[in-house]
Amino acid sequence: MSHHLDSPLARQDPRLDVCDLYVFRGERGTVIAADHSHSFAGPDAPKGLHPEGRYEFKIDGTGDAVEDVTFRFTFGARDAEGGQTFRLHHVAAGEEKLIAEGRLGETVELDCGGRVWIGQAGDSFWIEPDVLHAVGQAFQHGTTVDLTGWNPDKAGNLFAGHTVYSIVLELPDDELRPVAGPDGHIGVWAQTYLATDSGGWHPINRCGLPMIHPLFTQYDEDLGDRLNTNDPADDVRVHGEAIRSKVAGVVRAYGTAADPDAYARTVMERMLPNLLPYRIGTEAAFTFAGWNGRALTDNAPDVMFSFAANTPVTLGIGRESVTPKPRNEFPYVPPAGRQ
Repeated sequence: MSHHLDSPLARQDPRLDVCDLYVFRGERGTVIAADHSHSFAGPDAPKGLHPEGRYEFKIDGTGDAVEDVTFRFTFGARDAEGGQTFRLHHVAAGEEKLIAEGRLGETVELDCGGRVWIGQAGDSFWIEPDVLHAVGQAFQHGTTVDLTGWNPDKAGNLFAGHTVYSIVLELPDDELRPVAGPDGHIGVWAQTYLATDSGGWHPINRCGLPMIHPLFTQYDEDLGDRLNTNDPADDVRVHGEAIRSKVAGVVRAYGTAADPDAYARTVMERMLPNLLPYRIGTEAAFTFAGWNGRALTDNAPDVMFSFAANTPVTLGIGRESVTPKPRNEFPYVPPAGRQ
């Protein structure tokens, strides 16, 4: 999984889990989309978006891993038919402004020329469970990825036909360029919070680059929770040594680098701070050649597993395993399949 149900806190309420984050070129500009509330959590799990939660897209344009603008979503209670209302606030320079209100399943136009859609959708991500767990074991124990007995011809997508609740925000490039650096680069992450009894907000889940949690926290739940609670600017200080050590162990087991510790440091410094980089106005591509946003069908698992291990690791499946398929038009995410 990319970040599906990736920590004990996220599993306590799947509505606050950030499954995946995407940033890509849309019909009107830049699209930021995040998936939540995965049907894989089971039929008895709460559905929709949490009415006491806060869902945020944060954007850094200066390279300091601190947000310069936040798009904040909050939700009303789920009604008997499964409907919910939402509100969208724009937060920058200490000022918060309401810019949209609507209901799930409806496209809402923004004054800036952008638009927002929130609702149940198909999951455009794919994962092969045997490879997933083998990768997690390798990075937990410092071994090679043991796929003994695995037959790639029988590989299947664990999430085929499953649903999520997607938040899709499309913004004109002119809305984001003042935030970005002179080269148009931004760093994006998604964060969820839950209201506390004392009136504050407790961070629950954070997602920037894909596959961080599947690589490092499948069998290290304490790290899984801790990766979600600090700000990205503190990632290297707080988590850098843990990530570096796990990468070095696997690379040393493979013997693919003359200096496994130096390679591991390079990986850690590329992955942290954990933001998804994107250059405004360009086509997204999260690939072996580079990381520029993430399109809905980019092969993030093969890219990240192979990069971290310094050896080819493949799931044996790709975008062909996604059902239903993403759309070419807004809101871009796949239509909902099974409930």
